[in-house]
Amino acid sequence: MTSAAPGPAPTDIAAMVPFAGHLGFEVIRCDRDACIVEVTLRPEHCTAGGTAHGGFLMTLADFAGAAGAWMVLPEGAKGTTTSDSKTNMIGAAAAGSRLVATATPVHIGRRTSVWQTRVTVGDKLISLTMQTQMVL
Repeated sequence: MTSAAPGPAPTDIAAMVPFAGHLGFEVIRCDRDACIVEVTLRPEHCTAGGTAHGGFLMTLADFAGAAGAWMVLPEGAKGTTTSDSKTNMIGAAAAGSRLVATATPVHIGRRTSVWQTRVTVGDKLISLTMQTQMVL
């Protein structure tokens, strides 16, 4: 596999995806080894009980894994898209919590890459996502 040219700076990645910027995602690190995205959980990201909505956690994990996949695209690829994703909800996070999504590659191939994303608050695991990103 030929690695892609150096990608955008971490601060530019969220700007490439307007929805991520709208949600307040902050890319802390993103390279071929890991993508770390942080966000403060706001009340509008929560269920009626005041804890993180599963859809929000899935969105955060999907963005982190896709951003990581973007960084390992083979030369000449046009982009990446999620072809499969599974999330296990493990724990609850209250509004105001600082969520950290850490996506790491499980497999990097010519046509797909597979990423595991752990969403945590401190040492507490909130969700675990496995996703496959297809090269476009």
